[in-house]
Amino acid sequence: MSEKQISIGAEAIISKTIFLGRDAVIKKRVVKSYRHPDLDRHLRSIRTKTEAKMIHNARSIGVRSPVIYDIDLEEGTIVMEYIEGESVKSTLDTHPEIADKICASIGETVAKLHRNGIAHGDLTTSNMMLTKNYELCLIDFSLSTEKADLESMGVDIHLIERSLTSAHSSITDAFAFVLSAYKNNMPDAQKVLKRVEDIKSRARYT
Repeated sequence: MSEKQISIGAEAIISKTIFLGRDAVIKKRVVKSYRHPDLDRHLRSIRTKTEAKMIHNARSIGVRSPVIYDIDLEEGTIVMEYIEGESVKSTLDTHPEIADKICASIGETVAKLHRNGIAHGDLTTSNMMLTKNYELCLIDFSLSTEKADLESMGVDIHLIERSLTSAHSSITDAFAFVLSAYKNNMPDAQKVLKRVEDIKSRARYT
């Protein structure tokens, strides 16, 4: 497979490729030379397997996420669907007039995850895509967890708030739209939001 790098992070390299005639993305976890080779291989294998499982779990409850085409646990790679579209971050920067619809969709999607015991773990507008049909798609499940507790759900909401208020501060009501949709679709929303306030308090005194 020929590959064209899209991004290089501390944990993985993301490249665009062709898989069985389809546009695809390959995510390869970076080898950490400071770890023993056997331990490094084991950790990359486990994390690759876990991420693939969480992407599958999200799709199984109706949350749009990439289709997985292939997994190589030995190499620590996942080949998955290439999402045609742009990041929510880019869309909010260029089309703030549709922020209410996008943010409501974020709230509904996160509520669906949380109702089913899944926390994403890294919910920033850079890890959300809008397809060409303006369907919200979540990517990068490397920090996601199943059987999520109030803390991990609270972290999700806190990260969304920080992402919107820092990267999109000019859209004053963005987070309010997220919260409104989240509350309408998440039975335990008040408990989660109370934990968000606890998380903020701890952050202020850390």
